[in-house]
Amino acid sequence: MVLEILNPWRSPPDAFEPLPLPLLLLRAPVKLLLYNLHHLLTHLRSAPKPTHPAIRIVCISDTHNHIPADVPDGDILVHAGDMTNGGSVAELQAQIDWLCALPHREIVVVAGNHDTYLDPRTRGSLSEDEREGGLDWGRVHYLQHKLVTLVVAPQTSSAGDTTADADARTPLLGEQEQGKRRLRIYGAPQIPACGEYGVHAFQYPRGSDAWSETIPEDVDVLVTHTPPKFHRDLALSQGLGCEHLLREVGRVRPALHVFGHVHWGAGREVVHWDRAHEAYVQGMGRESRYVRGVLDVKLWWSLVKVIYRGVRELLWDRVWGGQSTRTLLVNAAQTTGNTGKLGNRIQVVEI
Repeated sequence: MVLEILNPWRSPPDAFEPLPLPLLLLRAPVKLLLYNLHHLLTHLRSAPKPTHPAIRIVCISDTHNHIPADVPDGDILVHAGDMTNGGSVAELQAQIDWLCALPHREIVVVAGNHDTYLDPRTRGSLSEDEREGGLDWGRVHYLQHKLVTLVVAPQTSSAGDTTADADARTPLLGEQEQGKRRLRIYGAPQIPACGEYGVHAFQYPRGSDAWSETIPEDVDVLVTHTPPKFHRDLALSQGLGCEHLLREVGRVRPALHVFGHVHWGAGREVVHWDRAHEAYVQGMGRESRYVRGVLDVKLWWSLVKVIYRGVRELLWDRVWGGQSTRTLLVNAAQTTGNTGKLGNRIQVVEI
């Protein structure tokens, strides 16, 4: 039994666990190379700068009834779903009360698949006691396929504050007037199916399009529970995010997209909406055929395009100062893997 657990070639027990590196090398060696080269070239590009005055956004998700210690201060706090485990009214209200007590000027929340009561389709799976009463959202902006416009007078930006990673800074399209910023934030909870339909909330069949033309075009911040495909979603070897959401984010191109759901994907990355990214998505989306992709000419061609286009974009950025349209993606999951315990870093960004 111990040998089986330590075997690096054994598949993890479920799709929400990362594959060991030896198994990735065996199953998808070309995609592993593609993934790492694309992210290396993206990382080498210059760090975006926030608009002035910068708005400080604290991003969390997947707290699952827990309360993180030492939540950093900021102008806006975003919770991207899975506030609870069982999704009862009592569990939800406890999380809402905690959020309302935080010092952030604005609180924005979407639901996750564990927040059962919030989806009428799954509410019946709760007992009468678990459904009893109602929810008092207080000052929380709960977004369920909803848009909210916030006018924020940002706190003084602390350029030397080490909790705000320079790699996370992106320009924003919000208005500036008299020291204030206007942000349009859209939130939606739906996710590709990951469990029993009668229990897990807001699910749709994996592969179905639940996103096209659903997000307003002039959104500055997008909050969803599911990640977009191949970005902070255990992209190797197949990805747990939604390809239709990725396409919709690419159409709208918000300054910031916050999500969670896939605990192992916690962190951030910048997506540049250019031809190098197109080649990356195209290659990652191919089935690893012909000896695990090793003899797949089209997959290798995607790799060549990622290198060629990525180097061109890097030179355009670093030598000529050119910038493509980009979006900061943040997987804000607080739960560490499938441990049920909080431990991931709280993501703080300035935009």
